[in-house]
Amino acid sequence: MHRHADDYEHVPRPVVGIGGDYPASFELAEHSHRRGQFLYAARGVVAVSTPEGAWVAPPERGVWIPAGTPHAVRMVGAVTTRSVLVEPAACPTLGRHCRVVSVSPLLRQLLVAAAEIPAEYDETGRDALVMRLLATEIDRAPVIPLAVPFPRHAALAGRCHAFLERPRATATIDQWADALAMNRRRFTRLFRRETGMSFAEWRRQACLSVALPRLAAGEPVTAIALDLGYDGPASFSTMFRRVLGVPPSRYRN
Repeated sequence: MHRHADDYEHVPRPVVGIGGDYPASFELAEHSHRRGQFLYAARGVVAVSTPEGAWVAPPERGVWIPAGTPHAVRMVGAVTTRSVLVEPAACPTLGRHCRVVSVSPLLRQLLVAAAEIPAEYDETGRDALVMRLLATEIDRAPVIPLAVPFPRHAALAGRCHAFLERPRATATIDQWADALAMNRRRFTRLFRRETGMSFAEWRRQACLSVALPRLAAGEPVTAIALDLGYDGPASFSTMFRRVLGVPPSRYRN
């Protein structure tokens, strides 16, 4: 069942399931919702970008997009979404910032079921119980470190956006500091204040955000590792497993 989010913004229910099927490389232009959205790709990979950063949801992951957040979505491969629009009070702990969270087998089945439930379901029946459990499972889902926040500092933001176009795992603090005419200490303080991460953490997340869609498209691990500046697939795989807990092959289509 394909439902357009805008058609359900004002349905008098706290949680509404929506779903859709999209061709490979399809893009949704920047838009926003009155409600929060939990975006999950039952098939394929979704890449979400906002003015504040970029998030990638590979298999068994979902993206929380807070109410009112402008966002664009790019589909990697053919994508089937099973998502929900959520009134803020229904998932109070997820907050005002985008994040990637783990989708358990139970949460996945609830998301699939929700897309088939009528928008104006009986609030005293089984459908309402499914939706309440769905909201609870979303609210308690573990956060996964797959964020690439963008700074507000104009020159640093420009550097970050350019890096995402061609990420290199070998980039150093001194190279970036010199390019921005800063000393090392000033740069590291500015970078953490603007992004909430160290430079090494952000660089790693940026490389992952580029690698995951390529893995989902079936590209070889070795080619991806070398393109990102790793000296071979072993060092890339070590980083990948350390951050995500599984080898890169787990995410290949």
